[in-house]
Amino acid sequence: MGDRWRIEVDRGVCIGSAFCVSSAPGGFRLDAARQSHPVEPEADASEAVLVAAEGCPVEAIAIRLLESGEQVFPPDE
Repeated sequence: MGDRWRIEVDRGVCIGSAFCVSSAPGGFRLDAARQSHPVEPEADASEAVLVAAEGCPVEAIAIRLLESGEQVFPPDE
């Protein structure tokens, strides 16, 4: 069985660029205020969601392993 992730978007940081929606249309959506939301806050690990998080111009997306809470993105430095 693959990893499960908790996906969070900091809407105080999100600028509504929609990069996440174009990169992972099944993973993110924009609301009426053009703020990003994960379609499912708990989801199977996905390369498209990771690409969306990595490409977010303001790094508003955080991904953690659901079971352990270990940070997937952004990486601990």
